[in-house]
Amino acid sequence: MKAIISYGITGLVIVLILLASNPSSAMHEVESAGGAKTLFTKHFQNTLFDITEHAAYSVEVLLDDKEYKIGKNVVGIVIHNANDEDVSGAKLTFFLNDLIAGKNSPVTAVVTDKGNGLYIVSGLDIKKEGKWELEITVQKDRIEDRVKFFLPDALKARMPKGRYSP
Repeated sequence: MKAIISYGITGLVIVLILLASNPSSAMHEVESAGGAKTLFTKHFQNTLFDITEHAAYSVEVLLDDKEYKIGKNVVGIVIHNANDEDVSGAKLTFFLNDLIAGKNSPVTAVVTDKGNGLYIVSGLDIKKEGKWELEITVQKDRIEDRVKFFLPDALKARMPKGRYSP
């Protein structure tokens, strides 16, 4: 009996170590109606990336000009749907939530849809000091979903480009 418990605990420790060393494997997988796993593509290295709460969209926030040229003092956002297709014509809204002061503020940002799932956003200050949350809501047709990035922590834990399941 002690041997079984010992092997069980050892196995659990190994699984926890594997999950901790590969955060994308800790995410649950969603299957589409055809039974295929839903995967979203992260295109660039130095970006923020996450999948919305209900896995309707992926949101990739391009922060600088190292890998792409979007312009000075603007942020690029790439949106994909659950089929990993570019989403054009979506409505994007932004909230900045100060986690220390407890204040939630809608952001008046200028969003330009450049097509192929790329949006250029000006008026969104991502480099501000303190602990805060950037909430992005994506709405296309009748599908609305949101994602939250906790900053500055999200800047320190960027995932490499690749394909991710929700």
